[in-house]
Amino acid sequence: MEDVLKILESLVMNYGINILLALVILIIGTWIARIMTKSVVKVMNAQKVDPTLVKFLSGLVKAVLYIFVIIAAIDKAGIESTSFIAILGAAGLAVGFALQGSLSNFAAGVMLIIFKPIKVGDFVEAAGVMGSVEEIGIFVTTLTTPDNKVIYVPNSQMGGGIITNFSIKDTRRVDMEFGIGYSDDIDKARKVILEILSSDSRILKDPVPDVFVGTLADSSVNFKVRPWVNAADYWGVYSDTTENIKKKFDENNISIPFPQTDVHLYNVNEN
Repeated sequence: MEDVLKILESLVMNYGINILLALVILIIGTWIARIMTKSVVKVMNAQKVDPTLVKFLSGLVKAVLYIFVIIAAIDKAGIESTSFIAILGAAGLAVGFALQGSLSNFAAGVMLIIFKPIKVGDFVEAAGVMGSVEEIGIFVTTLTTPDNKVIYVPNSQMGGGIITNFSIKDTRRVDMEFGIGYSDDIDKARKVILEILSSDSRILKDPVPDVFVGTLADSSVNFKVRPWVNAADYWGVYSDTTENIKKKFDENNISIPFPQTDVHLYNVNEN
C-alpha cells in the first residue's frame, strides 16, 4: 500500500503542475479565442462583409483557434502532440477528399458572396434555370421560379457558368417582332405601332423606341419593335403591347401572316 501511495505521489509531483498549467492554458486560451473571434466579426461588419460570409468565417476562425489552444494544452500536459497533429492532418486530408464537391461549392459560394454578381432579390438565369434569388448560402444558392417552385443550385454550377442578371440595371429594352403581309402598307403599320407605344406611359421617351423593318421573311415583312422600360415594367409592357398591336392591326385591316399549306387536287382520268 505504501508503494502505491509513493507512486501516486510521484505522479502528482511530476505531472500535477503540468496538468494544472494545461487547464489554465485551456481556460485562458478559449477566452482569448472568443475575444479574437468577436473582434474579427466587428472588423468584417465594419467593412460591410456579407452576413453569410461573416458567420462562416467567424466560425472557421474560432475552430482554428480552439484547435491551437487544445494542442498547446495537450503539449503542456506532457502528452506527445506530434502524433496528435499527424492524426489530425491525416483526418483532415481524408475528409477533404471525401468532400471535394462540397469544398468546390464552398469556394464558389465565397466568390459569389465577395464579388456579388448576384444578390438576394435579383431575377437571374444561371445553371439552366431562372428565378429570383432567395438566399446565397455557403454551398447552395436558393432560387424561386415565377411559378413559385424552389430550386437549390450548387454554387459550383452557379458560379462556374454564365449568369444573366436581369435586375442589375434599372431599365431594360423590350425586344419584340411583328409580321405583316407583303400586300400591307409598311408606313401605316409603323404608324400604328408608334401610336401604341406613345400611348403607354410605362414606355420611356428616352431612349426613343426603335421601330424598323428587320427581315423580309418567306411570307411576312417583320418589324423589330424595341421600346425601353423600367425593369419592373418589362413583362407588363411586353404582354400589353403584343395584345394591343394585334387588336390595332385588326382594326386597321393589317394582316398578320401565319403558316398555311396549299393542297392541290388533280383529277386523273382513267384510260
